[in-house]
Amino acid sequence: MMQDEKGRTAGNNAPMIYKALAGVIADVGSVAKDKVNRQQGFKFRSIDDVYNALHPALARNKVVIIPRVLERKCEVVGKTKNGTDMIKVICKVKFGFYAEDGSNEEAIIYGEGIDTGDKATNKAMAIAYKYACFQVFCIPTEDMVDPDAESLELQEEGTKGQKAKKAAAPKAAAQPKKQAAKEKPVSEKKAEPEKKAEKPEGSETEVNVGSPATKEMIATVRAEQKRTGVPDKIILGRKQVNAKTIEELTIGEFKYIMSIFEKTPDRKGETE
Repeated sequence: MMQDEKGRTAGNNAPMIYKALAGVIADVGSVAKDKVNRQQGFKFRSIDDVYNALHPALARNKVVIIPRVLERKCEVVGKTKNGTDMIKVICKVKFGFYAEDGSNEEAIIYGEGIDTGDKATNKAMAIAYKYACFQVFCIPTEDMVDPDAESLELQEEGTKGQKAKKAAAPKAAAQPKKQAAKEKPVSEKKAEPEKKAEKPEGSETEVNVGSPATKEMIATVRAEQKRTGVPDKIILGRKQVNAKTIEELTIGEFKYIMSIFEKTPDRKGETE
């Protein structure tokens, strides 16, 4: 008989894993979004929700999932207000899906977790498992944001044309400032004392824009998130934001985010 690249025979002796995976997809259904992030106010599905939904379907179709960590990267990305290190761990995990005849398929997923103790690796592996199952078993969920949606404005209302104007507003507003900064020395050549006094002020502003945001600024962002319901991933997904966490925002990024929040309405309520 013909064999594929893994040495498995086709025809009546086809491996059972594909039928078993299809059976899990048919049995698992959807996973309800019934957990709430108290700090940011958005709903989500926990890893326990995924375990509880998948366990009966996996058992019924005799599918076993075995994770293997291929790579692990660990780094300190910042400190808390109390001075505790914030540790980020990224794990590259290979998940093997096995049927009772030994046939299997694999999926490789990256998981990322941040913690101030010893749970960063656990979080990274849990996230990897969660999204491996979401994708392999096509579990219906609104928790997975389409990558194309990341470029949209922060939960702004109105037409696409209005959103496009709002998106261009921060850039347009930034250009006159830069232009004014360049023109200032020319227009003030006659007033030498004022020119000398303003040069250090301008250079200090440029330095401050790239400096870390203060604790008060971070607290302001968190307050605006609570008011509008905008999650971290939307803010950090903006092209103008290079920070990996809200706590890593620079002063310039803080000013940009706040300019968007000024046009973002209050959250009307959470709906599925």
